[in-house]
Amino acid sequence: MAAVHDDVAEFALLLRRLKERTDRSYAALARRLDMHASTLHRYCSGEAVPQEFAGVERFAVLCDASVEERTELHRRWVVADAARRRPRPQEGRRAAVPPGGDTGPVVVADLARPAPADVADPARPAPAAVPACPVPSAVPDSARPVSAARPDRARPAPDRRPWVRFRPRHRPRPRRSPVRSVALALSLVAALNGLTASTAGHPPAPTAHPAPGAGPAPQGAGAATPAPLTWTADDHTLGLTSCGEDYVVAQPPQNVPPPPHPEDIAAWASSQRAVHAGTTGVRITVQGRGSAAVVLQALHVRVAHRTTPDPDRGTVYSLSDGCGAGITPRFFSVDLNAYQPVARSMPGDDGAGTPVPAIGFPYRVSLQDPEVLMVSARTESCTCDWYLDLTWSSQGRTGTVRIDDHGRPFHSTSSTGLPGYRYDRVSHRPGRWVPIPAANLDATAD
Repeated sequence: MAAVHDDVAEFALLLRRLKERTDRSYAALARRLDMHASTLHRYCSGEAVPQEFAGVERFAVLCDASVEERTELHRRWVVADAARRRPRPQEGRRAAVPPGGDTGPVVVADLARPAPADVADPARPAPAAVPACPVPSAVPDSARPVSAARPDRARPAPDRRPWVRFRPRHRPRPRRSPVRSVALALSLVAALNGLTASTAGHPPAPTAHPAPGAGPAPQGAGAATPAPLTWTADDHTLGLTSCGEDYVVAQPPQNVPPPPHPEDIAAWASSQRAVHAGTTGVRITVQGRGSAAVVLQALHVRVAHRTTPDPDRGTVYSLSDGCGAGITPRFFSVDLNAYQPVARSMPGDDGAGTPVPAIGFPYRVSLQDPEVLMVSARTESCTCDWYLDLTWSSQGRTGTVRIDDHGRPFHSTSSTGLPGYRYDRVSHRPGRWVPIPAANLDATAD
């Protein structure tokens, strides 16, 4: 058992090293892997071994593991999985030892023997004993010595038959349950019918797909087959042109910290309870789970809740700090003011002013060929909760995955009629929030 523990411990040690390389918690990584945080912690602590390597490979990708590390991780997983499947050694059967530590022949009690109080008369001839089974090695009763010290307690020879352990020549064959026989026959018939249908060219039965907008499939027995792709979504970016986005914060300027670094925008927005104002940019990265191609068919916009903006919802703070990047392809524009918003593929440029035509669906992804989609959703008259449905097909299967903000809809509101501020580092050192004219605020929203 020590070898099993060592193999699993080496695999768990490499998982922990990869996890410590990132600044993400177990819960954050588990959400990206469609599993519970406790399950991932058990893998990293060596309490369990994943049954499939696909989830382990996705974990390595999220931890930025190199090709050599992923190869070593696969090797350790194979060894740990084999150790987990290895049967544990069982203790051999031990024969019952009679009281007193006698290691001689084991005997079986004779139910026909007289009670101990019934002492046979020495003068009476001993009755013929009929053994329960043939015992070739039994010692004759007449050859057993009688104790000379206590002749009155001597056990009569015919009342004691030797207890001998024996093995039957033929073990009885266990009866097969009729229910199991019928189930086995039905499964064989179903398998033959499936082979016949496949040979004849009939299409396979349709696969059940999760409902649009449904969360990840439950883990464990009876869980549906996971989608052949993974995705991540980031709605706290610098926007399509790297100019920065606007947020509504219910705080005065003196209580709002300066604009953060681009990688800290999500933490800044969370600490201020900020809401996207005007335009919400979402960067979506889609990647296949294996080498098989996955075709992305369409992207649908779903508005979960729509309400009129509150006039006292706060102040607009612009995180813009200069622009310069071009709009790359795979850019989609969404008008949340429409009754049924649609994600429309839009043209872009390469940053040098050269136009790039719009590239619409379908796209194709795999483990080695991911795809990045940029979505820009704008609202002028509503406070909307919304998410996206991405439909896919691969190897005869189709399905839909819901893209949202870690299980919650994206949240956007209008900036119309609100005061605005930008952070000035030129006229004021080290910097401070200064008012933005209404016309300029509308321009930044565009």
